[in-house]
Amino acid sequence: QVQLVESGGGLVQPGGSLRLSCAASRSIFRMGWYRQAPGKQRELVATISSLGRTNYADFVKGRFTISRDNAKNTVYLQMNSLKPEDAAVYYCNGWQQFRDYWGQGTQVTVSS
Repeated sequence: QVQLVESGGGLVQPGGSLRLSCAASRSIFRMGWYRQAPGKQRELVATISSLGRTNYADFVKGRFTISRDNAKNTVYLQMNSLKPEDAAVYYCNGWQQFRDYWGQGTQVTVSS
């Protein structure tokens, strides 16, 4: 079993930045972020493997950067140039040995 604990969400103005963090209870192969806005399905934002290979959704390319510290079992999501449509609950995801693990979610609100 893997526990994922997120932090870093909050309220930011359009054009602003936030950094999300997610700490895993142990090493996990692939970590990433998904988000879910009210009335919408959960969608992929970005993932990163333990080898550093990244994958981004088209709507965040050039604005968001995912990174990880393997020594700390922690993944980060640096979000810049935030838009109102980026507002959602952001969930940390871990994938290991064909199993998905999820954090509890952190709210990101983008509003002036």
